[in-house]
Amino acid sequence: MNHVLALDVGGTGMKAALLASDGSLGAQTTRPTLRGRGPDAVVAGLLDFAAELLADARSRTGRAPVAAGVAVPGNLDDEHGIARYSANLGWRDVPLRDLLTDRLGLPVTLSHDLRAGGVAEARLGAARGHGRFVFLALGTGVAGAIGIDGRIETGAHGRAGEVGHVVVRPGGLRCGCGAYGCLETLASAAAVARAYTAAGGPAGSSAQDVARAVERGEERAAAVWQEAVEALADGVLLCAAVLDPEVFVIGGGLALAGPTLFGPLGAAIARRVTFHVPPVVVPAALGAAAGCVGAGLLAWDEFTAGAGAPRG
Repeated sequence: MNHVLALDVGGTGMKAALLASDGSLGAQTTRPTLRGRGPDAVVAGLLDFAAELLADARSRTGRAPVAAGVAVPGNLDDEHGIARYSANLGWRDVPLRDLLTDRLGLPVTLSHDLRAGGVAEARLGAARGHGRFVFLALGTGVAGAIGIDGRIETGAHGRAGEVGHVVVRPGGLRCGCGAYGCLETLASAAAVARAYTAAGGPAGSSAQDVARAVERGEERAAAVWQEAVEALADGVLLCAAVLDPEVFVIGGGLALAGPTLFGPLGAAIARRVTFHVPPVVVPAALGAAAGCVGAGLLAWDEFTAGAGAPRG
């Protein structure tokens, strides 16, 4: 069976796998993004990682992948394959599609990470069967994908779904985008970890560490967690008022907390609802693999449309 190479570049790490034409994932691997070394190092690391994955795929399967799909955060120029801007990675106007095509010798499909995740959840996950949905990922940042009748809405300028940069606390913390009080500064997994450390929690704590501290009944962790939940509830209701989706699918690192997140989030939303239909909020089904799966699915779409090649 043929495969495509699928990569998902996040603010903290890169995920990769082989995706078969039937949607099944092969061997998966990860690598740190190394964003602390600067945007050029992130790009170089991505190119090296992709080249190593290509060589490994040839070794494992005896054949090269037929294409590659790469999902990245930030604002994209989809037509020209250019990563225009990423607040979390620091890059601007990077011609990623051309760079990857030259390095790999394969057709490359470049997609927005959250839109790729939305495609995966729509076809194979928690949004399957829903005509209108919002997929939110709470990781290094916060971003969303808007699903409408089987497609992901990109907007007039390719920037639809930047929910993380909606201001929910005017005059609040400065965001990487330059604004103050963005949802991302409070409800991302990275923001929760930072707030917990600032409140006196152990240095190097992750959002999962904070969730476990909440479950143990630690008051300091509970206060940080509740602040994030309240901000997220505001963001969800803002989206619900504007978009009126059937369901919100929540993924990313913060969603790994399960009931520790979804219980208080449901309560916070219920306290705020007035005349709107209370939004249905569910956890993502594909977890951390959603962006990678979606990148592969989109690569398959483009490959089969362009080459007319049979699947399998």
